[in-house]
Amino acid sequence: MSPLENPARAAGLPQTGRSATELLGELARLRDRDLPVRGGNVTAYVYDTGRAEVHDAAARAHLEMLEVNCLDPTAFPSIVALERQLVGAVAERLGGDAATPGIFTSGGTESIMLAVKAARDARPARADRLEVVAPATAHPAFAKAVHYLGMELVSVPVDPVTFRADPAATAAALTPRTALVVASAPSYPHGVIDPVADLAALAADAGVPCHVDACVGGWVLPWLRENGQDVPPFDLSVPGVTSISCDLHKYGYAPKGASVVLFADEGMRRRAYFASAGWPGYPVINTTVQSSRSAGPLGAAWATFQALGAEGYRALAADAMRATEQLVAGVAEIPGLRVLGEPDAPLVAIASDDPGLCVFTLADEARLRGWFFQVQLSSGDSPANLHMTLTGVSGTRAGDLLSVLRESAVAARASGPPDVPAELVDALAGLDLDAIDDAGFAGLLASVGVDLGGAGDPEMAVVNTILDALPPATREALLVRFLAVLYSPHLPE
Repeated sequence: MSPLENPARAAGLPQTGRSATELLGELARLRDRDLPVRGGNVTAYVYDTGRAEVHDAAARAHLEMLEVNCLDPTAFPSIVALERQLVGAVAERLGGDAATPGIFTSGGTESIMLAVKAARDARPARADRLEVVAPATAHPAFAKAVHYLGMELVSVPVDPVTFRADPAATAAALTPRTALVVASAPSYPHGVIDPVADLAALAADAGVPCHVDACVGGWVLPWLRENGQDVPPFDLSVPGVTSISCDLHKYGYAPKGASVVLFADEGMRRRAYFASAGWPGYPVINTTVQSSRSAGPLGAAWATFQALGAEGYRALAADAMRATEQLVAGVAEIPGLRVLGEPDAPLVAIASDDPGLCVFTLADEARLRGWFFQVQLSSGDSPANLHMTLTGVSGTRAGDLLSVLRESAVAARASGPPDVPAELVDALAGLDLDAIDDAGFAGLLASVGVDLGGAGDPEMAVVNTILDALPPATREALLVRFLAVLYSPHLPE
């Protein structure tokens, strides 16, 4: 079969059109090696209610709005009506009301980008670069935002035991160049809420905006509070908080990509916008980083909200937190493992205190058993660990998760940590990556046992052990090359 006859490897269009049945069949085959998006076996990336009818309603709404273009709300007034409803509903649970200004975005990174842009544009122009002061546990979306917006990130150490932001360290980091102070509710790595009130007060005293990154927790913490859990103030009700981001495709259970960024006042929202009318074409006004974009995610998020309602979200939050409590208690009974910090939300980080029990090997063993545990590399006082995001469906799967964790820990201890020669780590640290093309880097991956084109699940313990031993800058350079090779033609299908 020639490349043009094999659509999976074809470089261009087929000679003739293909039927929908054939195309959908091929998509199904291509997804054979994908992680499952339902059922709770994947403890990152996907959020499952366990309610098929809710996901079906979202899919149908997405299709209904698929070809509606969010570029011009005067041409498609439906997007205005849906966005107003969604933003208002989120604001009412996050310290605002139906009139609170906000923007529907494609995800947390874009929401954070807009919050950083608004803070930057609120400051008078300076010759030197403005800074964003954020705890070391803040999401890399802030590093991405400052990189794109010509600013700098000042990373502040967190408490080495609780992993919460340190107000004193934050105060010491503030300078006349500070344009924004960041807090997380909760931080993704450990699921703990920063002292938002203290950080916001510091920012207000310095005359600086404060953004709360509640992308992962913004739509579960309010329901946990309504269920009786003690949740500290973290939203727009806190004096000094000027913006907050909340992902609807996380604990809002909407399909990707759906997020909201709220602002305490209308002026800050306007600073997040972009307008251009100085060219011969149509006037451009964008609420988001994107211009043309499908209203499918907007319709799907709206349908998910309507299908679940407040009662549904309260129940899902209770299920997720009950699973979290079971997991934390169960981990305490597994020799060699411990939970980092004390999670305030359904996010758990599990580390090893036993040199003979490698969490990277444990993750590979779990994948062989049909479960995906997300690896987090060591950073500062946070050791290498496994991240677990518990969702609504986890309420019925906590026992299964613990069983696999126990079995995988036994198997990982039996096989031992990966044998990675120190000279290999040193060689990679000194490698001139610019001198290697993608084909050469693909060969390098194969030499350390990474077979991304193989038929089975990739074994990543060796790679993660190597990355964990390298400084962050080298890790980042290697990850960029890894991604480039993954999308290149140098790996087998």
